[in-house]
Amino acid sequence: MQAVNNNPVPLLETRGLQKYFKVPKGMLHAVDGVNLSIPHQRTLGVVGESGCGKSTLGRTILRLLEATGGEVLFEGENILTYDKKQMHRMRREMQIIFQDPYSSINPRMSVVEIIAEYMIVHKIYPTQQQAFQRAAELMDFVGLARRYANAYPHELDGGRRQRIGIARALSLNPKFIVCDEPVSALDVSIQAQILNLLMDIQDEMGLTYMFITHDLSVVKHISDEILVMYLGQCVEHCGSDELFENPLHPYTKALLSAIPEPDITMRGKEIRAIRGEVTSPINPPPGCRFASRCEHACERCHRETPPLCEVGPRHFVACHLVKGEPVHV
Repeated sequence: MQAVNNNPVPLLETRGLQKYFKVPKGMLHAVDGVNLSIPHQRTLGVVGESGCGKSTLGRTILRLLEATGGEVLFEGENILTYDKKQMHRMRREMQIIFQDPYSSINPRMSVVEIIAEYMIVHKIYPTQQQAFQRAAELMDFVGLARRYANAYPHELDGGRRQRIGIARALSLNPKFIVCDEPVSALDVSIQAQILNLLMDIQDEMGLTYMFITHDLSVVKHISDEILVMYLGQCVEHCGSDELFENPLHPYTKALLSAIPEPDITMRGKEIRAIRGEVTSPINPPPGCRFASRCEHACERCHRETPPLCEVGPRHFVACHLVKGEPVHV
């Protein structure tokens, strides 16, 4: 196992990160003022409903999408100020595993060519043959038999395709990987294999993950801390165990109550149905974006946007009903 890194500076941090998209009716606030930090060799899970901005957040951090505002600090340096040449070098440190293992890889390339592609682009080895040899070693590392080296993606199942994506992400020996719903397109039995593989790789290589998912059962299994997003904003951020034992935001409570319980004694468990209309993310008015669906909302909730406050050790909540110290960025 990799030695624990005691560096007090987070590997990755965002400050007031924004990503807006121009649409016919105005500006769509996909990511709006997100502050987060991920320590070295830890996993931050990012959860929320479809359309809440999870994937946009991950891609903006990696600069696959250019941010509208804010900062992304990688080992203390704001990478949003980097030019193209600097970002090319930074790509070695930051990688992504995509949701769909088929659409994210080139169907005209063989398995070994796909895994070696990044190493060839970044000139990691003097010859292509050496890159192919390293690709074969990575196939062993992620549990993909070498007999598939010259196979094409359409010849493989989803689990093997995702192992290709993982091997490709590891090929540059990065420090940070965004896992963008990497198991949601897979069968349940394969999901467990891929999750365990990602956790083993993290222990072996000392990686830091941002794990994006809509499945709370999955995120509890793999994450050290969890960030809950709603319409582009962080509404709660704390340790994984703390979130499940002591959720404070009404939206978090509703999400957790909807998790199916495989226990017949829990048949009478109350499910907090989220009612009301979803606030439009296009030119949103001031106020809590969850207020129109929150049974506890008051006049202040519709008038003032709640700041993200620290209510306990590394437990942050954005809700007027919860008292805490505002986080200053």
